[in-house]
Amino acid sequence: MNFKLLAAVAALCISPSFAILGIGVHYAPNFGTSLDKTTNEEISGLSSGDLQLGKVEYRHGSFSGLQGFGLKLWVDILPIIDVEATYNLQWGSYSSTMTVTGLDGKAIERDIELEFNGVPFGKTTPKFVAMNGDLSITYPITSLPIIRPYIGGGITYYLSTPVMSAKFINSYMEVLEGELKDALVTGTMTEAQAKELANKLSDKLQDDGLNTNIGGHIILGLRAKLPIIPIAAYVNGKYYFGLDYDDEIDASAFVLEAGIGFAL
Repeated sequence: MNFKLLAAVAALCISPSFAILGIGVHYAPNFGTSLDKTTNEEISGLSSGDLQLGKVEYRHGSFSGLQGFGLKLWVDILPIIDVEATYNLQWGSYSSTMTVTGLDGKAIERDIELEFNGVPFGKTTPKFVAMNGDLSITYPITSLPIIRPYIGGGITYYLSTPVMSAKFINSYMEVLEGELKDALVTGTMTEAQAKELANKLSDKLQDDGLNTNIGGHIILGLRAKLPIIPIAAYVNGKYYFGLDYDDEIDASAFVLEAGIGFAL
């Protein structure tokens, strides 16, 4: 038996495994946040002088839970406390459909694609996108050689997109009038009209901008790192407060983060 090898392994197991700093990437789902689907809601406010028009209705689909990923930077070298900074991006997709019924009673449905600058999806079906930046101060348990449990809290900066809803469209009726008058009279909506309408609605979303606010969070987590090897794994749960999303969103305050990174 190689006693020197056993001694070396034992020494590694009892040696400190924390790092000066680390950076990692993680999966960050939010399983509780959701959006309920709506039935057709009439868009009011179309005007054309004395000309009688048909009607326009709008509905959107639903989603349950947000997919997401994030980045984390942590510093272990400080006495007593650790510090970590996190950025998360989460999203859920939903359908968006406009129904145009002309004076002839014919109803035409068109799905709407939207484009929102500042989020990495390009032109696609509408998405609710939530982003947050966290700065956390944590208290670690340092008596264990391989794992490092910790608890703490900090501040959070929230950003999120509005939901394309009938209420939102009704607040921007001037977007619709030019593109839909012909469709309401003739009972048809061309691809060009649908495309132009989506572009204008996207522009209004851009003008509305991202919803932003500041809140906070509580964090409970665990990091694991073998001595010498500069790889660490981590998992933590966060409870958020001060969320201020679109009124259509049923927000959950719990988020899971599970990832791996370099610990130097």
